[in-house]
Amino acid sequence: MAPTPRLRPYEGPPLLSYGFRPFFLLGSLYAGLAVVVWLPMFTGEFALPTAFAARDWHIHEMLYGFVSAVVAGFLLTAIPNWTGRLPLQGAPLLTLVLAWLTGRIAVAGSAGIGWLPAALLDLSFLLLLTAAVTREILAGRNWRNLKVLAVLATLFAGNALFHAEAHLRGAAEYGTRIGIAATLVLVMLIGGRIIPSFTRNWLARANPGRMPMPFDTFDKAAVVGAVAALTAWVVVPESTATGAALIAAGFVQGLRLARWAGDRIWRDRLVLILHVAYGFVPLGFVLVGLSALGLLPAAAGVHAWTGGAIGAMTLAVMSRASLGHTGRPLAATPALQAVYVLVTASVLARVCGALHPAWSAALLPLAGALWAAAFFGFVGAYWRALTGPKLG
Repeated sequence: MAPTPRLRPYEGPPLLSYGFRPFFLLGSLYAGLAVVVWLPMFTGEFALPTAFAARDWHIHEMLYGFVSAVVAGFLLTAIPNWTGRLPLQGAPLLTLVLAWLTGRIAVAGSAGIGWLPAALLDLSFLLLLTAAVTREILAGRNWRNLKVLAVLATLFAGNALFHAEAHLRGAAEYGTRIGIAATLVLVMLIGGRIIPSFTRNWLARANPGRMPMPFDTFDKAAVVGAVAALTAWVVVPESTATGAALIAAGFVQGLRLARWAGDRIWRDRLVLILHVAYGFVPLGFVLVGLSALGLLPAAAGVHAWTGGAIGAMTLAVMSRASLGHTGRPLAATPALQAVYVLVTASVLARVCGALHPAWSAALLPLAGALWAAAFFGFVGAYWRALTGPKLG
């Protein structure tokens, strides 16, 4: 891995000194706010002037709003480590932030400005982000991470299709599945790199013994199999073959997680939450697979993926990365541990509500409240770290 680059002289606000700062902060605020707004939209008590149906607005803004912001924050922070180049700062970073904010406003008001102008404004963020990432990877000759560009391109295509489907068909199905699948692939790629690494580092210091298995042919096969199953799900989500492929991929991903020695790191909550969050990857594969076979509601597995594998993983990655890059100790405070408990409880409540429709009326608002509390709690716990100067 390339050494972490030293920053160029920078005298602007700390918030714009590194990509993780504005995008982790705004993404987390938006994750909580979007759910707080969504709940009364779901019950018909509130409406936004958006061209999207209420359900599609919720899905779009969580996938292509919140998740895209966190992906941007992660990539703009990780790529300088991968390439040894200086990070994006100041005005260029502000341009990306404003493009993201413009997209959120445009989508919320798309009934007034028109679906196509809203789509173009929204898509500009992923286009600019992809261009910035492409430039850095090529300039740094960091060929091994070119796969990240494929994920970003897929997210861009999925977002474009989402807008078109919502306008032409009234509901965005393919755009939704593409966005979920692309983000899951990123979770499997990045998670497969950082979870065993952080686990090994902690075990070597605090609990010597059995270590995580290194990345090998099994991991490659697990990711390839998962990508194939997700592709089938995107194209034909309700076939028997798709269901079987998803369930098989879920068991393989479960074995992959078991190889990372997560049972030995209970004392380090920053590492433990990474394992817990990744556990929703295989769970989601199995539940969505059973849904494809007509045995379970589709929402159960989808929310295991989106709330757990994606939502909990974003909190796990944001909390650790923000500590490390602001010079703070790598330790989970009681407030941060409460955030982890809240997001996990939210996912479990949402999945149980989908599995038992009779409980949905009670569990849906509970899951939403827990989710918002988790992300607002993260903002409260990390406000000074993300907006203030680096320590040390």
